[in-house]
Amino acid sequence: MVLVERSMSECSDDIDIRPLELADLQRRLSEREENEAEPGKSEDGGHMLPNESGNRFFSAVFGMVSKKKKDRPLRKEVLAKMRWKNAIMKARNLGDPWEKFHLDTYKTERAKRHRYNAKRQRWVVDEVAVKMEEQPFNHGAMRECYRLKKLSNFQKDDWVRAHNYVGKRYMDEDTPRSTYFEDVRLQMDAKLWGEEFNRHNPPKKVDIFQMAVLEMIDREGSPLYHLEHFIEGNYVKYNSNSGFVKSDAIRMTPQAFSHFTFERSGHSMIVVDIQGVGDLYTDPQIHTSRGDDYGDGNLGTRGMALFLHSHRCNSICQSLCLTPFDLAPSELEASKKVADLLASAKTIVRGTEEMVVTPIGDETKSIQEYLRTRSLSSGYASGDDKPRIKLTSISSVESYESDDYPMLSESEDSAINSAKRDMDMVERGRQRYDSMSDFGSESSTASKENELFNFKDMVQKRSRPSHVLGEIEHRKMLEELEETKSKTGGSILGQIHLDLAKYHELNRFVEESETYDHEAALYHLNQSAKCGILEAIITVAYLHMGLPHNILPDIELDEDEKDMDVGFNYLLQAAEANDRGAMLHIAKMYDTGYGLPEYRTVDWKQAVFWYERAINTNTEDEEGNFDATMDDPQYQLISRVATMYWQGGNGLEKDPNKAGEQFSWAAELATEAMKGKLASKYYMQAEEAWAECEEE
Repeated sequence: MVLVERSMSECSDDIDIRPLELADLQRRLSEREENEAEPGKSEDGGHMLPNESGNRFFSAVFGMVSKKKKDRPLRKEVLAKMRWKNAIMKARNLGDPWEKFHLDTYKTERAKRHRYNAKRQRWVVDEVAVKMEEQPFNHGAMRECYRLKKLSNFQKDDWVRAHNYVGKRYMDEDTPRSTYFEDVRLQMDAKLWGEEFNRHNPPKKVDIFQMAVLEMIDREGSPLYHLEHFIEGNYVKYNSNSGFVKSDAIRMTPQAFSHFTFERSGHSMIVVDIQGVGDLYTDPQIHTSRGDDYGDGNLGTRGMALFLHSHRCNSICQSLCLTPFDLAPSELEASKKVADLLASAKTIVRGTEEMVVTPIGDETKSIQEYLRTRSLSSGYASGDDKPRIKLTSISSVESYESDDYPMLSESEDSAINSAKRDMDMVERGRQRYDSMSDFGSESSTASKENELFNFKDMVQKRSRPSHVLGEIEHRKMLEELEETKSKTGGSILGQIHLDLAKYHELNRFVEESETYDHEAALYHLNQSAKCGILEAIITVAYLHMGLPHNILPDIELDEDEKDMDVGFNYLLQAAEANDRGAMLHIAKMYDTGYGLPEYRTVDWKQAVFWYERAINTNTEDEEGNFDATMDDPQYQLISRVATMYWQGGNGLEKDPNKAGEQFSWAAELATEAMKGKLASKYYMQAEEAWAECEEE
């Protein structure tokens, strides 16, 4: 073995190992001042120090620190600005995809642009210059599309750099002009909900096309068009207004966005018909609980029911704390295929991803130790109140359009040096736009931010879960606070479940030759009854009591499934809600004892109470319905009450005088109904009852 002689610098015996003292630091500072006066560098970038043994250890430590400072990566902010800079440069180099159509050669036309502020619910109008093709280049089921260019507010006759737009017009010339404005209002309201969705920091942000009404004032009749930016890319329809979910292009974000709007609006609306390029959507539809606005595509609670039946919650829904909609076990079993597709979707919820960080320097020497000790970035939870985005950024409140900003200069130095300058320019542009907004000087950045935070607070107050248990607790809370005295009605979620039961009955979810899912239909009917929907309550009561029913008439419960207690309690709840049919059933049950639960007995006092309440009820029930036609005419009900007072018993005190009065009233009503013989009978009974009073 040949021993190689080590140099002095490599020999550990030559290194003076001792703790660092204040004198070492002072000596190092003085040495650095000397080196700055006479610069000298080592190969690795460290400062050369005198080669005394007492300084070797200190020099090695300082060299490592200097190297780390030299290799320190750029800040995340700088890298982000560099990416934006590169994106801007690439966008400029793409060229104009419509250059070959020579739109700049067309006639310049004046037009009024009507934009809608969703937060303030106001319209703003300005005048713009456009060039539009004479013939449409495409069309859909209802509208045809025209290429056009609109001159920016910061450009003068520079049509080469004007932005590309699409003008859409209804092919039906009889379409009311108000329809154009309703469509814009719908899309801008949906855009506002997209901003609220983004505030919760989903893995992928969504946005909805800025849309306006363009009124061509230079043309005869001033025809209207919808004005939208032209966006290149693959146009995909992710769901529709009737529950359709695109399975071959399954995405979690569009479905989670629709679910989000349903819960955060307190079930009052839902944004569906999600379609567009990536997560930039256009032409959405809004279903509202009333179903009387946002055009003919608003299917009300029926449209909500169709979406919720086809929706399966995904990881984004879970990260946003959205609750699953209640479905029958058979429906969940049938949806396993959809669940498998959702599981294969690529979007990952922020905070659950595996961080990939490349080790540098000495970290590569012990990769396992590095992996064990590295830290993961967790960020905010989805339910935090702190917003991730600045609320004064591009929003529907400002009715922003990209070509309303001045174009950035093309004479740039490098991506690194000019990134900060470009971002500052964009921020100045935003501030300028805030001060020169659609609504004048009254719109400040602070006021707009306050408006969006107020919208956020409103959303938080109205938010309600999608499951029935939460709805039941909500109704109990309202009753305790005495904010509602009604026992039934008012539950949008309950109406959705009732609509689903009816859809099952109509074979909406099966092929024509198949029988609908009875189990699922009954499940949704029961959920609707739990939410207090009167129609469902009556149907469930009749099912348990074996009585004929209008909803799901071909379904009957087995004897072991019937529960007379449940049926009676539901029927009593309907009677308390002023349903006249339920009142009569309760009265007859107390009168005859037929159908009463085992723990109840014949009670004529209760029977008279419900008979008289049914007779005197001439108003609508709690759901706004009024049943003026009854199988039992009023004179028959009054005569039955008179008979019970005449006979007495079963908890009712005998009262011949009141019986005579009731018989006389029944006779008058029978006479009005052209029942002469029956009227004579009632008059005779009235005389007999009063005769007993005289004998007493």
